[in-house]
Amino acid sequence: MSNKVTKIGVLTSGGDSPGMNAAIRAVVRTGLYYGLEVYGIMRGYQGMVDDDIFPMESKSVANIIQRGGTILKTARCKEFYEPEGRKKAYANLKKRGIDGLVIIGGDGSFRGGKKLSEEFDIPSVGIPGTIDRDIVGTDFTIGFDTAVNTAVGAIDKIRDTMDAHDRMFIIEVMGRDAGFIALHSGIATGAEHIIIPERKTDIVEVIKSLQEKEKRKKLVNLIIVAEGDDEFGGAVGVNNIIKQHMPDLDTRICVLGHIQRGGSPTCLDRVVASRMGYNAVECLISGAHNVMIGIKENRINHTPFEKASKLKTRVNEEWMKIVKILAS
Repeated sequence: MSNKVTKIGVLTSGGDSPGMNAAIRAVVRTGLYYGLEVYGIMRGYQGMVDDDIFPMESKSVANIIQRGGTILKTARCKEFYEPEGRKKAYANLKKRGIDGLVIIGGDGSFRGGKKLSEEFDIPSVGIPGTIDRDIVGTDFTIGFDTAVNTAVGAIDKIRDTMDAHDRMFIIEVMGRDAGFIALHSGIATGAEHIIIPERKTDIVEVIKSLQEKEKRKKLVNLIIVAEGDDEFGGAVGVNNIIKQHMPDLDTRICVLGHIQRGGSPTCLDRVVASRMGYNAVECLISGAHNVMIGIKENRINHTPFEKASKLKTRVNEEWMKIVKILAS
């Protein structure tokens, strides 16, 4: 490898996700291993603009791999959207000699890195940190596995109450633009129906199915709804429609919310984050930039920032067929 960078900065941006700290740790220790100076940038691009940047050592990332959230914090920065804000951010990097960036976040964070790289020739490499798993170019995103397991644990507990009272529960999980958390947690908990933004749901078919189950005295039913479902308005909207047709059905709504974003990362998220963080530094050293580190079929995969965008695809119909058959 030809060492083209000497000082690198690492930041977390966008929504937090479990495993970000493991990625930070990997970036810092890999950078130090290769003789680089490593700087932490607080609160994403806001810290870059505000000059909230500090040198990191190996002990800076001790005992963080098991912690959720991010020790570097995260924030949105409107100032960075403007040329003057980016110029200010670059000046703060330049005065320290920072000549490479590792950006842990989503596609919006990567666009910021691409813009900075184009305007000021700062090489940037991205690591996908989002619980939604909605980024092109990788089979894994940091935080998804933890978020799904958190949802599954909560739904399992709710099922005990469902069984005790012969009730139907409509549970809303996170996933603003993607239904992967809903799909995976729904299959794992035996949901009768899963409603996601990528697929149009036939609500009439759902009601007919519930009515048929009611006739055979199957009163315990579970519906998982992704929060990004604009078709019916989330769990509340789904419940309202069902109650119009089945007013006597005993239903409850539960919105799991931000508990899915926190908590200690799973083994998978720690390993994925560590692997991506290590490869991000190697990528910068080799001279590559404006790419996202991903893992496809267990191999490291580089996707240009402009292609590492949010997924806008239909969910494979086989997944929904599995749900229907296993819930029958």
